[in-house]
Amino acid sequence: MSDRPPGTYGIDAPRLLIVPAVLMVAGFVQTVLTGRPWPILGVVLIAVCCGLGLYASRRGKFVVWARLLDDLRLRGDERILDLGCGRGALLITAALRVPHGRATGVDLWRADQSGNGPAATWRNAAAAGVADRVEVQTANITALPFPDDSFDLVISNLVIHNLKSFDDRARALDEAVRVLRPGGRLLLADLNHTDAYQRHLAARGLTEVSRRDLGWRQWWSGPWLPTHLVSGIRL
Repeated sequence: MSDRPPGTYGIDAPRLLIVPAVLMVAGFVQTVLTGRPWPILGVVLIAVCCGLGLYASRRGKFVVWARLLDDLRLRGDERILDLGCGRGALLITAALRVPHGRATGVDLWRADQSGNGPAATWRNAAAAGVADRVEVQTANITALPFPDDSFDLVISNLVIHNLKSFDDRARALDEAVRVLRPGGRLLLADLNHTDAYQRHLAARGLTEVSRRDLGWRQWWSGPWLPTHLVSGIRL
């Protein structure tokens, strides 16, 4: 099974690319106006930062999540929820691994990803051949529209940190736990606040709560902006 499912998934956090792009233009303008080129090290650093961010968005996250999901050794009939599914990269990666199950994605379809929207997600699900087992809803992750104990697995990639307040992030975590079935697993990857997620989930009574670095494939510009995974099992 390919790490990256068929479809068009855009670029995560496209606004982050504005800063290096502006710097590159400024360097070019400076060179033209003064005849003094930018230090080669600066140009290389900006190029590497851009390259790592694009790789993480276009390829790295697919590789990382394919391995995480494969390591779970799913039966194939699980119900999975993706918090902040965007164009379906993680949602569809999960759906491919549950041929007799169902993968549900929720999002508010904001501008965290280029071309974000439910229609794009449905097109990608169809391209990957999983439209029959995928459901997409517009919903806030702090107030999920599902009954308690609805899912065997809840997953999320770079979403919860977008909630600005501690209370909202705590509510999102509480909702994720609420909709998990006993014995269900939670996998949350994020850039910030993951140490707080770990503490909160442990306080909520989850077992085997852990936090780890997902490595260079999910460096968003460099090692100073890594992605960490927090996982746990509901008792």
